[in-house]
Amino acid sequence: MAKMYHDQDVDASPLKNRTVGVVGYGSQGHAHALNLKDNGFQVMVGLYKGSQSWPRAEQAGLRVATVPEVAKAADIIVMLLPDMAQPPVYKKEIEPYLAKGKTLMFAHGFNIHFGQVKPPPSVDVSMVAPKAPGHRMREVFTRGLGVPALVAVHQDPSGKAKETALAYAKGIGSTRAGVVETTFKEETETDLFGEQAVLCGGVSQLIKAGFETLVQAGYQPEVAYFECLHELKLIVDLIYQGGLSYMRYSVSDTAEFGDYTRGPRIIDQAVRERMKQVLLEVQNGTFAREWIAEADEGKKRFLKMREEESNQPIERVGQQLRAMMPWLKQTT
Repeated sequence: MAKMYHDQDVDASPLKNRTVGVVGYGSQGHAHALNLKDNGFQVMVGLYKGSQSWPRAEQAGLRVATVPEVAKAADIIVMLLPDMAQPPVYKKEIEPYLAKGKTLMFAHGFNIHFGQVKPPPSVDVSMVAPKAPGHRMREVFTRGLGVPALVAVHQDPSGKAKETALAYAKGIGSTRAGVVETTFKEETETDLFGEQAVLCGGVSQLIKAGFETLVQAGYQPEVAYFECLHELKLIVDLIYQGGLSYMRYSVSDTAEFGDYTRGPRIIDQAVRERMKQVLLEVQNGTFAREWIAEADEGKKRFLKMREEESNQPIERVGQQLRAMMPWLKQTT
């Protein structure tokens, strides 16, 4: 069983009288910074001059400075920029100020695990990875709750890296729910695999395949959209609330029988074998090398795929149907 920590297990004192520098103020950055601030800790936000986030962070009552200024002043530096933006910012604006005794922290292990960021051995390197988007993390925190998180240590010259990371997890509210101990390797590889095989890649392709199968068989695109995309949220919410068993309990017997008898014909052994190959490409660095090279070349293929996917028939139908449901904007 995984080691898990809750509020009563964690002492927040390692953060007392220490400055936390949050680099980035996007989805994760704003939630981390505001939650820490609300819990009474000293926070700085590091941004580049001219960033649109600068005035937003200041209006929220946060102290804002350039990334080098934050790296120099902070005791704990938290990297919350997009994965591909981290290495150049780290090398130029953070590494020169990583004095002995400081902590470098991440919310995802990609750049440490795949060697894109190589901190000096004199600093603690740890990770606290909340398992929710930043806006959800912030919303839950303001209601007195927290989202679960993962915690890991990569370097521990001080002997206190884990204590500091757990205190940080408490500062952002995650110990209210529970923090699971892991490693940079495990977090990175499971996160990438989950995104590719299930949460993003798998789900999006399954939705498109179902939609296209119905449309090609002569059914109306609008009806196909409702059946293969719109209603997915109803099912996912049930699974999120109580697992697969609760979902099956909540749907009709007809749907449950179809689940048991037809689902394995769609996700069959061949799919599972291809999942193993996707996982292998994550583990051996094939995906990381491909993504790093793509970023280095200006993301041309990535941007082309993004444009092509945004123009798929299911997207055009969805735009029309979602215009009929203005309440959707209130729940995102």
